[in-house]
Amino acid sequence: MYTTLQFVHSYWAYLVLVIVVLATLNALISFFSNKEYSPKDFRISLFALIVTHIQLLIGLILYFVSPLGLQSLTSNGMGTVMKDSMLRLYAVEHPLVMILTVVFITIGYSKHKKKLVSKPKFKMLAIFYTIALILMLSRIPWGQWF
Repeated sequence: MYTTLQFVHSYWAYLVLVIVVLATLNALISFFSNKEYSPKDFRISLFALIVTHIQLLIGLILYFVSPLGLQSLTSNGMGTVMKDSMLRLYAVEHPLVMILTVVFITIGYSKHKKKLVSKPKFKMLAIFYTIALILMLSRIPWGQWF
């Protein structure tokens, strides 16, 4: 089960990254070029929300079954985990920052739906999705990807 979850989580992450980059760029470009909000924009931002939430669910399950997640904290203790950069990344930093990423995407999506005009809609999406993208890029375990 662990290896299957790890495989799915790793490869789903590529889709998440591509979709969040696409949604962020769409929001930024549309905001600065004063485009009208369309159903396509709604679908792109919604798809980013959906794929990140699915990734979060897979990641949370993986956190509880992985030897690098909760098991690392309980067997090694917080002091040891915080002194080891690899253990700290997998047991603390990556999960925490990715949860924050999903929170920012969710807030941005929710706030943009309440706006009635295109410019403020794109502004909300651009601000929150950009913050989420920066957070996501900061804590991806790049060594595992390449």
